[in-house]
Amino acid sequence: MAAIKESSTIQENKKIVQDCPVMYVMERIGGFWKPIILFNLSTGEKRYSELKKAIPAVTEKMLIQHLKQLESDGLIIRTAKPVVPPHVTYKLSEAGNELAPVIDAMAAWAFQDMERNDNKCADGNRYMIDKNQNGFSQNLKQ
Repeated sequence: MAAIKESSTIQENKKIVQDCPVMYVMERIGGFWKPIILFNLSTGEKRYSELKKAIPAVTEKMLIQHLKQLESDGLIIRTAKPVVPPHVTYKLSEAGNELAPVIDAMAAWAFQDMERNDNKCADGNRYMIDKNQNGFSQNLKQ
């Protein structure tokens, strides 16, 4: 495998934006499934199987990968209990809970932009949040 050239355009661009707060957030919550995982954990601690059941379209590989990334970024806490069979649970960390207004704002903007562009969510979309309620924060308050 070839070494990454330090003077490449991509590497130079990464250096320029690495201190940008927006890029910092997107590095942590970006990805197709991360916001949905965070939303599902906003209702409380869950086992892997519960997350997989709640998000059936995600592959095992992607769910595991995103859970590891969210844990390494300090947004979720993984707890393994020393029993047979293994009992592993995931829950939002303090930093993960603090993301509630960010995800709510993203959802509010999406509803406005989708309406503006006449782009409607499919009726069967199980990941859609009611635009009249504060979805993520609502779960955290319970």
